[in-house]
Amino acid sequence: MKSHEIDYKIIGESIQLVEVELDPMETVIAEAGAMVYMEDGILFETKMGDGSEPNFSLMGKLFSAGARLLTGESLFITHFTNMGNAKKRIAFSAPYPGTIIPLDLNKLGGTLIVQKDGFLCAALGTKISVQFNKKLGAGFFGGEGFILQRLEGDGLAFVHAGGTVIEKQLNNETLRIDTGCIVAYEPSINFNIETSGSLKSMIFGGEGLFLATLSGTGRIWLQSMPISKLISAIAPTGKNRGKESSSILGNFLED
Repeated sequence: MKSHEIDYKIIGESIQLVEVELDPMETVIAEAGAMVYMEDGILFETKMGDGSEPNFSLMGKLFSAGARLLTGESLFITHFTNMGNAKKRIAFSAPYPGTIIPLDLNKLGGTLIVQKDGFLCAALGTKISVQFNKKLGAGFFGGEGFILQRLEGDGLAFVHAGGTVIEKQLNNETLRIDTGCIVAYEPSINFNIETSGSLKSMIFGGEGLFLATLSGTGRIWLQSMPISKLISAIAPTGKNRGKESSSILGNFLED
């Protein structure tokens, strides 16, 4: 399904919104609860599926919804459609302070791998599925576990990240990264993990026991402040300190 062609603008700096402009009968899909405001004439419907395959069977929709549960997202996706006769606007916000990244999937080869809680909204026609990490070590210790999100399509998708976003181009290179700082990468990039150094460095270095390694040729997007680090800084002894850290090592990865 060809994606709808939506227009947008990013509003704000440290706590951003994305305002999407919809032509008549255009639709944008979004995570449940992401909507901030919408103009009269936009109707919304909660569906079990992203709508990228209109003839999807019930079993297919159930499988897709179950896969979303594995990523920690809502079972449903909300579809917002402009039912009026003129352009209408709707805005979405990220669930925590940071940056919203607009990504044109058509210019990225049609596919992008995203951290499991990174998707915010997208043009109708974007397929949202699960990407399983095939490498056992990366799955257990890589901060995001086995499960990532896979966005496919030819339209605009919006991803949110904590703090400042850094985009890097790798040219047959390897970059070592804090496990929680990966936001998205192109599928041509290989994701793995490695120990952060000697035993002394691992225990006393403050960088955690493991680092993520991204290698190959392609683009990657990094975040300076993962939500898990933000929570640890604000409430170091609070019960939410390990939020969004799915590694079996838990908080050690984020210390």
